[in-house]
Amino acid sequence: MRLHLLVLLALCGAGSTSGALSYSLGGSWRIRNGNGSLDLLGTVPGCVHSTLFQQGFIQDPYYGFNDLNYRWISLDNWIYSKEFKIPFDSSKWQMINLIFEGVDTVSEILLNNVTIGKTDNMFTKYIFDITNVIRDVNSIELRFQSAVLYATKQSKAYTSREVPPSCPPRVQKGECHVNFIRKEQCSFSWDWGPSFPTQGIWKGVRIEAYNICHLYDFTFVPMYDNRAQMWKLKIQAFFDVISPTPVGGQVIIAIPELKIQKTNNIKLQPGKRTVELSVKINKNIPVETWWPHGHGNQTGYNMTILFKLDKDLNIERSAKVYFRTVELVEEPIKGSRGLSFYFKINGLPIFLKGSNWIPPDSFQDRVTSDLLRLLLQSVVDANMNVLRVWGGGVYEQDKFYELCDELGIMVWQDFMFACALYPNEQSFMYSVAKEVAHQVRRLKSHPSIIVWSGNNENEIALMMNWYNVKITDLPVYIQDYVALYVSNIRKIVLSRDKSRPFIMSSPSNGAESIAEGWVSHDPNSKNFGDVHFYDYHSDCWDWKVFPKARFVSEYGYQSWPSFSTLQTVSSEKDWFYKSNFSFHRQHHQHGNDEMLYQAGLHFTLPQSSDPLRQFKDTIYITQVMQAQCVKTETEFYRRSRSEIVNGEGHTMGALYWQLNDIWQAPSWSSLEYGGKWKMLHYFARNFFAPLLPIGFEDQGIFYVYGVSDLHSDSKVQLTVRIHAWNSLTPLYFTVTKPFVLKAGKAVSIYEQPVNTLLKTCGNCTRQNCVVSFYLSTDRKRVSPTNYHFLSSLKNAQGLLKPQITASISQQGDTFVFALETSAIAPFVWLDVGSIPGRFSDNGFFMTKKTRTVLFYPWKPTTKYKLEQSFHVTSLADIY
Repeated sequence: MRLHLLVLLALCGAGSTSGALSYSLGGSWRIRNGNGSLDLLGTVPGCVHSTLFQQGFIQDPYYGFNDLNYRWISLDNWIYSKEFKIPFDSSKWQMINLIFEGVDTVSEILLNNVTIGKTDNMFTKYIFDITNVIRDVNSIELRFQSAVLYATKQSKAYTSREVPPSCPPRVQKGECHVNFIRKEQCSFSWDWGPSFPTQGIWKGVRIEAYNICHLYDFTFVPMYDNRAQMWKLKIQAFFDVISPTPVGGQVIIAIPELKIQKTNNIKLQPGKRTVELSVKINKNIPVETWWPHGHGNQTGYNMTILFKLDKDLNIERSAKVYFRTVELVEEPIKGSRGLSFYFKINGLPIFLKGSNWIPPDSFQDRVTSDLLRLLLQSVVDANMNVLRVWGGGVYEQDKFYELCDELGIMVWQDFMFACALYPNEQSFMYSVAKEVAHQVRRLKSHPSIIVWSGNNENEIALMMNWYNVKITDLPVYIQDYVALYVSNIRKIVLSRDKSRPFIMSSPSNGAESIAEGWVSHDPNSKNFGDVHFYDYHSDCWDWKVFPKARFVSEYGYQSWPSFSTLQTVSSEKDWFYKSNFSFHRQHHQHGNDEMLYQAGLHFTLPQSSDPLRQFKDTIYITQVMQAQCVKTETEFYRRSRSEIVNGEGHTMGALYWQLNDIWQAPSWSSLEYGGKWKMLHYFARNFFAPLLPIGFEDQGIFYVYGVSDLHSDSKVQLTVRIHAWNSLTPLYFTVTKPFVLKAGKAVSIYEQPVNTLLKTCGNCTRQNCVVSFYLSTDRKRVSPTNYHFLSSLKNAQGLLKPQITASISQQGDTFVFALETSAIAPFVWLDVGSIPGRFSDNGFFMTKKTRTVLFYPWKPTTKYKLEQSFHVTSLADIY
């Protein structure tokens, strides 16, 4: 039997019995099903599904229809067991704990055939005292209950009232009553994901032994004292003192770069104790603040805390400390009813640009640090500065938040409640209270987290009566809502973290919802808080469809992932748009039809007689449609930041739905499962650029707005060009005089009647010409080139089928694609199949004969492999 002594937390000079040690129980465990017919070795952390797949008992759960074929796994009751020998003499330790960082979800835990505890919350840390149960050689067993059957049982036992929704829509092919179990809500299915209600030990498990006292957690939060004009660092250290007498000593806090070395005397009384410390930063010492991506550096300072306690007990911790302030500003706006809703970071108003994060896999053991870095690097590579961790998934692992700190990604952190009402019973509320207290303590030291949010869409679900509850019952449901999110969650959050705002729900009216008694009659109001907006039937090219709201935290359109992504989980019989597979993977009602409808408004739909060619072309056109729709909508929100029109505006956030995928299927994502960029993500890199010209029409006049997210003014010029679709030579161009684009503003910088614009280039019509424009300084482009269509492209006249060739060369770890085209080519899509990596640009317009694009591989590859995999598509190729 292999022994793993992982971490020696603290040792004193007098001998190891005065310190503490930690012994991991991760690694190999025995896993068997309820009747013992399946018995195999698996890995912890992990889950049953992953083990069955790794051991060859099942196919890839994501292949084909396996989410239905393997439903039996979630309906069984599985048992995890392990025999282990402890690498220490248990008699020499006063306290020995068994610690589970995460158990998924409902289990009874036995150590040496003695029940030591039960679990029923995936999001809570469990600590069990095993001092009197542990032996030299031990057996541990976790007897899991099916989460699906447990949720059903809990629902039946709750007789106070119905707690809707009982089940997801049939198109989602999911399980029922997920709101009765504190588990990843989307694991029972969602409109973009499968139903895989996992069982297992999904986080680390270990034994901790200690004497005298033990530091089991510590947190810190920098706060800026406006009155004193100085930073203060508030530190909390959590001890378990098992000595029968007080333990005295000193605590030494050191931050060398800030010339801090502070010593305090402390005395710890027996029991669970919290030591609160405050460190003032000398105002004469400059402190570099943490900034979101695109606004400054993510400077952090190394801090060590040393507790020198009685009996030569030394306990040391180290951490990275970041200094930043956050303020949610809700105040009256001149000329507009309602209140503003925007965030100030370090005193500066920041336009939040980003997306919504969902779990990147149904099986959390497959969410590796490398995958997180890949996905989060793609966030900043697309000029985003924020992610909303959506409330139907999980509180992400530590590495996620560490990377967000490092990369400058702000996090809007939902608590894990989504699209449902929840039971109001004592045991449920107590479990939630433990969950919230644990997660706030775990996460509050991260500067990236700028706001806590109580839930996803539960206020609007209640007040817009999504679930058709009787109007006479509404008051009691509102009472349940307030009890959970206000009296429970909000109270705990505000008592433990005063460094960032808390909002009740998303969408919500913020301060207005509070004023109306914690729920608003219209939680999706454009005049308060944040809104969610979806409209698949109106024309997404018509900017007047979109809400001129204060902050838009969800919006989007679906597309299909690339063929190379689908190919890994399907077979040839599945490769057409109306196959059983295509319908099965679509979990949004009428989603496949809605994509074609929206695409058909402006593009000719593929008509190839080759089914495979038509399927690939249809995938392409859905991605074109999605990219163009989200671009139009996002640009509308960005240009609305500085203006009030008809009482509406001052939009200060645009977070499209959704960033990433949980499996290979059609969804709203811009990153496919595994991280491949869709066309939308390349577009996001442009429409979230710090300097951007945005074109649109209103009543026959073509306007260009200049948008700046920079901290200083920019002296720029605008170049406007008009091309005929059939010529690479521009028919007309004009360059404005230099002007100053104000920092942090969106203003009109150009306007011209469309008819006047067309007359300037001779034979231009709306159908045969296209407008392009960009910003420059001293003839150097400082913005992406943007485009404005004067008509639907299905009506474009003179658009030729281009011949596009590529010559590939290698420069270090990067590959250079030298492109040449015979004609103007809209939506040029470069694809290298399953070779992981991204291009410097994609989905672009070629209005010049040549263009150079770089490919950044994520894994080693060769020029030959790229040449064999390369395929290029432009819009005219699918007609």
